[in-house]
Amino acid sequence: MTSALKDNSPVNTEHRVGNTDVASFRLFQLISPSLPIGGFTYSQGLEWAVEAGWVDSQPKMMDWLEMMLANSLVTLELPILAKLYHAVHQDDFTQIEYWCDYLYSCRETSELRAEELQRGKALFTLLKQLDIPIDARWQPQDNSHAATQNQLLGFCAAAKAWSIPLLNLQQGYVWSWAENMVMAGVKLVPLGQTAGQKSLIELSDWLPKAIEKANQISDDDIGSFTPAVAIASSRHETQYTRLFRS
Repeated sequence: MTSALKDNSPVNTEHRVGNTDVASFRLFQLISPSLPIGGFTYSQGLEWAVEAGWVDSQPKMMDWLEMMLANSLVTLELPILAKLYHAVHQDDFTQIEYWCDYLYSCRETSELRAEELQRGKALFTLLKQLDIPIDARWQPQDNSHAATQNQLLGFCAAAKAWSIPLLNLQQGYVWSWAENMVMAGVKLVPLGQTAGQKSLIELSDWLPKAIEKANQISDDDIGSFTPAVAIASSRHETQYTRLFRS
């Protein structure tokens, strides 16, 4: 270590750690694989794609993930995350309800819709246990607005409570997706752990541009076009042997 970087003086965390730093740590907690909402239990069709021989190597897995990133994360999830983030901060339930319904309608299979609701319910349950304010309208007793129980809205509720900026939240969300999908690929293709880490490095090179493009999407262009994922997900629902949840 160079002398310019070496500093043996005591660290005064009281003065050096501010709200922004704490928000960063809260974000790390929110996107951690240890967060008990079951994110690592889903493959979003990748398991069937491997079974069918569509994905049988690290390069093909990267092609698959690039397709998902470009045609779903960039055009659907990240823009809606931004919409919900602003709506939550403005307490605009009309916009929250609209974009949650829109997100749910874009999930093309029963498996993907079930994942959306299951992860959302698990996250809302956890956030309430962590004393994060959850609007009662987001969890209706009669399931009349069940679509509001999704992970994106839960992330936004936590971001408001923990003062996490939107850009950081988007970075965290897309990283969480990338990590879960690559780790699924490591198990399914299968790939070695080193290949998985190289895949994450390659995939993360695309993420800044993905967020930039997502923030330029107009409302009329929000949506997804991933027919291969829809086919794989629908076939996964009845796949004979499965490691991942259906």
